[in-house]
Amino acid sequence: MPERTLMVTNDFPPREGGIEVFAYEMARRLAGPDGAGVTVLTSGRRGGTAGESPERFDRRQPFEVVRVDTGMLLPTPKVARRAAALAAERGCTRVVFGAAAPLGLMAGRLRRDGGVRRIVGLTHGHEAWWARLPGTRQALRRIGDGADHLTYIGGYTRDAIAPALSPAARERMVRLAPGVDTGLFRPGGDPSQVRDRYGLGEGPVVLSASRLVPRKGVDALIQSMPWVRARFPHARLLVVGDGPDRERLRRLAEWTGVGEAVVFAGPVAHGSMPPYYAAADLFAMPCRTRRLGFEAEGLGIVFLEAAASGLPVLAGSSGGAPETVAHGRTGYVVDGGDAEEVAGRIIQVVGAEPAAKVMGEAGRKRVEHAWTWEGAAERLESLLAD
Repeated sequence: MPERTLMVTNDFPPREGGIEVFAYEMARRLAGPDGAGVTVLTSGRRGGTAGESPERFDRRQPFEVVRVDTGMLLPTPKVARRAAALAAERGCTRVVFGAAAPLGLMAGRLRRDGGVRRIVGLTHGHEAWWARLPGTRQALRRIGDGADHLTYIGGYTRDAIAPALSPAARERMVRLAPGVDTGLFRPGGDPSQVRDRYGLGEGPVVLSASRLVPRKGVDALIQSMPWVRARFPHARLLVVGDGPDRERLRRLAEWTGVGEAVVFAGPVAHGSMPPYYAAADLFAMPCRTRRLGFEAEGLGIVFLEAAASGLPVLAGSSGGAPETVAHGRTGYVVDGGDAEEVAGRIIQVVGAEPAAKVMGEAGRKRVEHAWTWEGAAERLESLLAD
């Protein structure tokens, strides 16, 4: 009988986000054809940005999802006991922590009381700042020592996390990059669905999709629009997402004089994003590092989904984001603090349609070659089977 896996994660749909997507895609592939290969233990109070309740989401899944009645899953004694009991009850001999910090601190309890033999902790980006602070750095070292493997999504996260680990745990680090559903995110969609809904017209459309926080650089996109509109008067910026920076960004668009050119679409469910990519001429998220390096982009699945959809990509030079773009071939890496540079690259892409199409095609091929969920799932399975 195949071994069963317990995934313990605070980040899981219907909540929206890159870690949530990563955890879900790994869970559904570990589940196997009958769904019996995995049980997911996650938090239960918060629904997704698209409004679906956790209960409704869970009923649609072919695998078991167990919710703890809390808004955030933390490695408390109570949660650790629940995780160990669930592993023992379901016969789970393997554990995946959807985000290693801080849940990986439960590894010892799971081995001792849950009968778990193999543990893999996934890291994404927030562990990079854990590695820089004395208290969290010590916790991260414990997490690394308690796991058979810690994974990293790219060179930036590896280089940031590795110094905090013991030499033995450092040797056990393995790259496990996220992937893209290239069947869902693909070129050739109907642009009229979204263009008509938001009255975008026939001019160039720059798409940005993210949580609306300063680090994502949407303000730089808004500030770039006067330059872009001077060259392309009918250009529009379509902003997908929500967050605490939303009202500031709305005011900035009005103050900059491009209020009519910036469309805030609000939150959109992950699976509903393809028509938005189809409506765009390029994707841009000029993310930037803030707060002395403690806020940086881990990688950015959204860049990969845009590339898979056939769009040129503008990525900020923060953290691991540049790893998602082959600069000059599939898009450009820009300084998210320089709106004029951002504008120049947008104008360059929009003004050269044949070259932009070639960039989009190259981005799609790059994703198909190196950023697939199938490849990531195979890699994770091999780590759990070692």
